[in-house]
Amino acid sequence: MRQEALSRRDFLRCSRRSAAVSIRPPGMLDAALADCTGCGACVEHCPTGIVRLVDNRPVLDFAAGECAFCGACSEYCPEPVFAEDAVARFDHVVAIATSCLPFQRVDCQACRDACPTGAIRFRPVLGGPFVPELVAEACTGCGACMSVCPVGAVSIAPQSAEDAYA
Repeated sequence: MRQEALSRRDFLRCSRRSAAVSIRPPGMLDAALADCTGCGACVEHCPTGIVRLVDNRPVLDFAAGECAFCGACSEYCPEPVFAEDAVARFDHVVAIATSCLPFQRVDCQACRDACPTGAIRFRPVLGGPFVPELVAEACTGCGACMSVCPVGAVSIAPQSAEDAYA
């Protein structure tokens, strides 16, 4: 039986995250997913290395990094599974759980520093560290904040979520 690789972060937290992520590459059409042959061209050409094949279907692993919306996955795909127009955002945003370090009175702003669109901002709190707030309109769902969170407090939430905190 093959063991899945355990990241140092998960080892130190004594946890094992599921490798299966249900987010598809940007622009991939769910209706055309049956046309995907699982050839792996999208995996091979992803410059950030976040595309994985699960059950011969491409999924994104935001624990490995972020989506740059470069279009390489659709450009090199030999099958008609991607939309014609470029997609520069996902149908989801991120959610920040209460396990986030600033909510535990520990200063951390790694997610803000990693966010390419400035969608995560920190507001001051009397007597404690600044706490994160998500500007949902600015969030593209790229996952940059997820891979840098030292406690895994950032996750995916539906775009229509009113409350960005889980």
